[in-house]
Amino acid sequence: MTGQITRINPPQLHATPGYHHITVVEAGPTAYLAGQCPLDEAGELVGPGDLNAQIDQVAANALAALSAVGAGPEHVVRSVIYVVSDDGPVLGAAWRRLTASVVGPAFTTASTLLGVARLGFSGQLVEVDLTAALPR
Repeated sequence: MTGQITRINPPQLHATPGYHHITVVEAGPTAYLAGQCPLDEAGELVGPGDLNAQIDQVAANALAALSAVGAGPEHVVRSVIYVVSDDGPVLGAAWRRLTASVVGPAFTTASTLLGVARLGFSGQLVEVDLTAALPR
């Protein structure tokens, strides 16, 4: 059984491109995933300079991490996306690729997208931080 997750967009707030302003979770176990990076199983950076390849790797890694705790993208209750860019169209394209990815449903919840100057690994262009309400 999954704890109840309710996603809300109050009519007093602006329309969103797919996420919800508020996510309410019935008490239960929660998983806090470390920032998912575009690294393969050997710890090597995937797609240097290629944001789309890095997003695809991050999505695959996030799905594996969620699966490891018995959760899926639909159990995500909070996401923060970091993209190395200050260009609005680049940030928008990153959002669209993530929402169309294997973990796309994770981004229908309370989500934040940030353009940043740098991430932890040399050449890293994207990182995703997820919190999930675990199924019971």
